[in-house]
Amino acid sequence: MVTTTSPKRADARRNIESIVDAATRLLAADPDASVQDIAKAAGVGRVTLYGHFDSRATLVAEVATRAIAETDAALREVDLGGEPGDAMVRWIDATWLLTHRFGGIVVAAVDVLPAEQVRLAHEVPERRVRDLLSRGRDAGVFRSDLPVEWQIATIHALLHAASTECQRGALTADEAARLVRETILATLHVCR
Repeated sequence: MVTTTSPKRADARRNIESIVDAATRLLAADPDASVQDIAKAAGVGRVTLYGHFDSRATLVAEVATRAIAETDAALREVDLGGEPGDAMVRWIDATWLLTHRFGGIVVAAVDVLPAEQVRLAHEVPERRVRDLLSRGRDAGVFRSDLPVEWQIATIHALLHAASTECQRGALTADEAARLVRETILATLHVCR
C-alpha cells in the first residue's frame, strides 16, 4: 500500500512509521480524521505524508491492513479450549480490547477497502467463534434456539456499539469491557 519504487532511507522509514502510528491513533478514535490532522500528529507536513501515501485512501488501507494483521495474530493466541463459557469470556475480553483499540479504523476501512477484503478479514476470527459457539451449544452451555450467525452478528454489533460509546465519552473502556462481557454472556444464555 505504501508508495515505493526503491528502498527507503532510514528517515523516510521513520516518517512512514510515524504517519502510520498517528493515523492508527487518530482513525481509531475518529474514522473521519483528516490528512492534515494525521500529518500534524505524526510531526510531518502534508507534502511529506503525500510523498509516502498518494492518497488518504492509501493511508487508511495501510492502517487497516496492519490492524487486521495485528488483530488476527492476537485472536489466534486466545485459548478457546476448555469449558466453553470460560473460553467465551477469554475471547470476549480479547476481542473487546482489539475493538476498543481499532474501532474507528474498521469504519474508515469500509469506505476504502474492497468489500471482499473486509469480509475476508473477519472470516477466520468468525470461524473460531462459530466453532466455540457450536461446541458450547453441543455441551448445553449456550442457547441453541437462535441461529449461530445471528449470535455472531449480535456480538459484533455490541462490540461496535460499546466502541462508539467510548468514543463519545459515555463509557470508559473498563465500563464498556464489563458491559460487553455481561451483555454477550446474557445474550448467549451461558449457564453458570
